[in-house]
Amino acid sequence: MPSSPTLDAPRGFARRKPLIALVVLALLAAGGWGLWHRSAATPSDRSGPAGGGRGGMGRHGGPDRPMPVIFASAEKADVEVFLNGLGTVTAAATVAVHPRVDGQLMRLHFREGDTVKAGALLAEIDPRPYQVLLTQAQGQLARDKALLANAHQDLARYKTLVAQDSATRQQLDTQEALVRQYEGTVKADQGSIASARLQLSYSRVTAPVSGRLGLRQVDVGNVVHGSDANGLVTITQIQPINVVFTLPEKEIAPVLQQIAKGARLPAYALDRDQKATLATGKLATVDNQIDTTTGTLKMKAEFANTDGTLFPNQFVNVRLRTATLKDAIVVPNAAIQRGAIGAFVYVVGDDKKVRIRKVETGTVEGERTVISKGLAAGEHVVTDGTDKLREGAKVAPLSREAAEKAANAPAAHSKDAGKRRREARE
Repeated sequence: MPSSPTLDAPRGFARRKPLIALVVLALLAAGGWGLWHRSAATPSDRSGPAGGGRGGMGRHGGPDRPMPVIFASAEKADVEVFLNGLGTVTAAATVAVHPRVDGQLMRLHFREGDTVKAGALLAEIDPRPYQVLLTQAQGQLARDKALLANAHQDLARYKTLVAQDSATRQQLDTQEALVRQYEGTVKADQGSIASARLQLSYSRVTAPVSGRLGLRQVDVGNVVHGSDANGLVTITQIQPINVVFTLPEKEIAPVLQQIAKGARLPAYALDRDQKATLATGKLATVDNQIDTTTGTLKMKAEFANTDGTLFPNQFVNVRLRTATLKDAIVVPNAAIQRGAIGAFVYVVGDDKKVRIRKVETGTVEGERTVISKGLAAGEHVVTDGTDKLREGAKVAPLSREAAEKAANAPAAHSKDAGKRRREARE
């Protein structure tokens, strides 16, 4: 019996299902190949100014779209030239205070860590033995003065007797010699008194220099001697104070030139992080020879240190100002690029295209670099957005002030909108 059409249709469709599936797979494969081909071609299309290819595209896609960059203008400015070195703070003077005479320590007139002036009383040693010596010397002087006075009277008598021929010339000469002997004895006695007074004064120990006191080395009641190794206390003079630092031998020529002219170069002591300036002073002197081991020359700078910021043996960084460059061309440090040709910058032309310009850089002061050759004042250089730039790339230049203003605008708009929504809810 013939087959029913309603039953044969499903069977025919089932026989055609593999063919339909193959067609669908072929279409999908063709579409995928086309998509891959277009995506593979995209990098070459984008490589115009950024990648060096044809038909350039900007960072955000699209043929010949300018790349957004931030620029700054080369400016003329006075730039100070500094040399940097590592230094150690050293006291202008360090004195160990020793007693000048032996004796028992009776009193201390200082506290550890005090700042004292030269001549200030620090300690007292038992003065009684030296007072006794002074009294003895004074008594001996009084006795010898009496003998001298008597000898002078005898000399006057002998002169009268010799004039009357009642005494010999030899007796007169002997008396004159005796007078001179007593005069010498009196002078010796006067020296003994001066020595005794000096020894007595040494029983009062005073500060030989002004400075800060350290820790005391002996307690009251001990017998002290001038030969004691540690002494009584140590004084370090910190006002003024010195910093000894080193500079490489290749950098010392401008320093020596300024010293030969009689200039005292300004010096700045900075902390370890080179962020805070601790003190300002002047270069005092330089050493007389270069250290052949390190290839450096020692220098000493002097600081008033009135506030006591610098402390002996403290580590500091030293900046020595050697010159001031007048009307130097400066650009932000971010504009300086490095490559096979050396230092260069991207200069933005009037046609909104960038050109690579080789430059010679000089000293760096903070966030600015001096351009000694290759750039003129007023030219625009790219400071941000240089990662994909190439010679001749089109750019959309924007100053940093304008970029910051544009960046802050959305935040301000969002803040105003939020304020309006709160006011509406209230």
